[in-house]
Amino acid sequence: MRTIDPRTVRPTQHNGYTLIELLIALAVSAVLFVGLGSVLGQVLETREDVQDKNDLTRQARFAMQQMVRAVSRSPRLLLPLDDSTNTNWPDNIREEPAPPVGDSTLSTAVLAVTLDPAQDLDGDGTPDADNDGDGRIDEDLPQDNTNDNATGIVLIDDMGDGDVDEFKACCYMDDEEDFGIIDEDPINGIDDDGDGLVDEDPGSDMNSDGCPGECSVDEDGDGLIDEGSNNDDDEDGQSNEDWYDPVVFYLDGSTLMQRTPVPWDENASGLVTGLDFITEPIAGHVTRFRVERIPQDGRSQLIDLTLELTSPVTAETVSLNTRVRVGSAL
Repeated sequence: MRTIDPRTVRPTQHNGYTLIELLIALAVSAVLFVGLGSVLGQVLETREDVQDKNDLTRQARFAMQQMVRAVSRSPRLLLPLDDSTNTNWPDNIREEPAPPVGDSTLSTAVLAVTLDPAQDLDGDGTPDADNDGDGRIDEDLPQDNTNDNATGIVLIDDMGDGDVDEFKACCYMDDEEDFGIIDEDPINGIDDDGDGLVDEDPGSDMNSDGCPGECSVDEDGDGLIDEGSNNDDDEDGQSNEDWYDPVVFYLDGSTLMQRTPVPWDENASGLVTGLDFITEPIAGHVTRFRVERIPQDGRSQLIDLTLELTSPVTAETVSLNTRVRVGSAL
């Protein structure tokens, strides 16, 4: 038998770690995990910021597209009004939020145009803007041009003085909310009342010539001239049956709203009037809405639009500006 000398036996080699080595490894791992966590947090935060800005951009573009479409597909701009010589603030510029100017008590931004003559929400084959279904649009206005029993456009500050539907009790036929004065500016291309505005407040006899429609003209093509009442502007035997249908954009707090007239009894009054409309939000977190009616000589109106949205979380801002001419897509 072989004898083993214990002095020649070496200690067995172990593959494990000592406690100190484990502690060092844990410390290094902790540092790495903290670093990775910080990087991951920054990546997630950046991703949220990008998503937030993308959402703001999407909302801003959609809202601007809605306004541009409404203006370019409209026969007539209703608001802002031209700058009036009867006020000491710029009627043609509506901006919110902004401090009021002159005697105006509140800055309110609004854009209003008449309805697209091709729109047919109920699908009955008759354009919604053709209230009497005779194939013509806005040809027989009532004294209350928007047929909503309010001065100007109901629930809207038309004049920019900070008041809404003032003089409603006595003077709902005051279509531009100029202190209860009614029917003083017929549709004839002339500033009849000398206030710097043109054709903004006609009466039932739209051109105020004392004739049904235009004197000596056969409006309805029946071979007869000037038959019926002088308030029957299309000589169809009815009066005041085809009003302006306003599409309105305005701010409700920080939300941009779009109001669209509908050809059905939305408010369950038993009649279809200018009080029948639907309202929906088209952009949130709006921090600036500006509408300017740019003065034009002999051309269709040009509108300058600015819309700014700001994130309440990141303070990221998206701002869009464009100009569009009324009726340019008709």
